[in-house]
Amino acid sequence: MSALYKLLNDNLYQMHKRLITILVTVTLLTGCSVARNISESTVESAAKLSLMYRPTIQQGNVIDQDMVNKLKPGMSKRQVTYTLGTPGLVDSFHQNRWDYVYSIKENTEDLVIKDLTLFFENDRLVAIEGDWRPMPVDEMAVVDKKETIVDVPDYEPEKKGIITRTLEAVGVEVQEE
Repeated sequence: MSALYKLLNDNLYQMHKRLITILVTVTLLTGCSVARNISESTVESAAKLSLMYRPTIQQGNVIDQDMVNKLKPGMSKRQVTYTLGTPGLVDSFHQNRWDYVYSIKENTEDLVIKDLTLFFENDRLVAIEGDWRPMPVDEMAVVDKKETIVDVPDYEPEKKGIITRTLEAVGVEVQEE
């Protein structure tokens, strides 16, 4: 009975040893991927906190609606360059197509990409495509500019002597007679 008990005990010990080895191996293998996922989510969470400084990143040609409104059909390439600046992309195979691309990423906001494509024929602007369109003046929001007039009286300095001004600067009241 003792030999049978010892045999079963040895087999049980070997099974426990194998089971522990398998569990440790599986834990280590899955632990690496779980730890990576946790670290990625931690970085993303920290980036969304307002305590972490993230600079505004602008790339490309900064274009606004006023600049696009200045574009007119028939403008020369030189006039367009003066108005918008040098294009970010000029295709060497399509010299008559200019691309202006602008992207901005502010703090935790999503990346915003805007593009403007200009087409030329005989070095004259013929078409505009993209996220910007020239707007006529009547469609633009015209802000009432009210002129405020303020009546300011002429400055007449008080004629005081040097001793009186020094005493006032120190904080001593001077009685005028």
